Amino acid sequence: MPDPSDTVFRATGLTKVYRNGALEVHALRGIDFTARKGEFIVILGPSGSGKSTFLNIVGGLDSASGGEVWFEEHQLTALGEAELTQYRRDHVGFVFQFYNLVPSLTARENVQLVTEIARRPMRAEDALALVGLSDRANHFPAQLSGGEQQRVAIARAIAKNPEVLLCDEPTGALDSATGIKVLEALTQVNRAVGATTLVITHNAAIRDIADRVIRFADGRIVEETVNPVKKQPSEVAW
Repeated sequence: MPDPSDTVFRATGLTKVYRNGALEVHALRGIDFTARKGEFIVILGPSGSGKSTFLNIVGGLDSASGGEVWFEEHQLTALGEAELTQYRRDHVGFVFQFYNLVPSLTARENVQLVTEIARRPMRAEDALALVGLSDRANHFPAQLSGGEQQRVAIARAIAKNPEVLLCDEPTGALDSATGIKVLEALTQVNRAVGATTLVITHNAAIRDIADRVIRFADGRIVEETVNPVKKQPSEVAW
């Protein structure tokens, strides 16, 4: 049995129903899930399978219709909006498919936006070094490639020293060679910072770099596998 003190996330019977007039869309249908400290988890599934809804709920960006989600000893499904905002600020780093960098700020300044509000931030320079961009710190987003911009976004996410890093299609807008560099940055951050990392992707090949793989379909977890040996991103055949 896993050590309860090692558990970062615990979800039981998690449901999400979206209503549009008389129409009900069941995005999540009774999800049970746990994640341990430092795990690197890849989440697979087709569009509409519920994986992004799930990530938004555990990240405090959306609310559940039923069930419970716990982050360590905090029941997220019982928190109000102000408390969820504090949770996101203090504990969670987000990386999305689109980088959302401020065009008028350098890479360093984009990362510093987070360090100014975090409770225990790392230096922006240290965060950029972790993703291999020390030499690009003074460049503006327009001077960076897509992969470099995504790595700046990862540096921004981890500069607050979060316990959790949640990534929704972080390589979705990138070619395979650039995507590998982004995955290398994520795995390096996972090792160096120890943040529990959840990565949503459509690319099944990425499953080989994970500690554990969760597959969603029709709002349910339909498969869960553990990798006895993880591959490095450079070993993945896209």
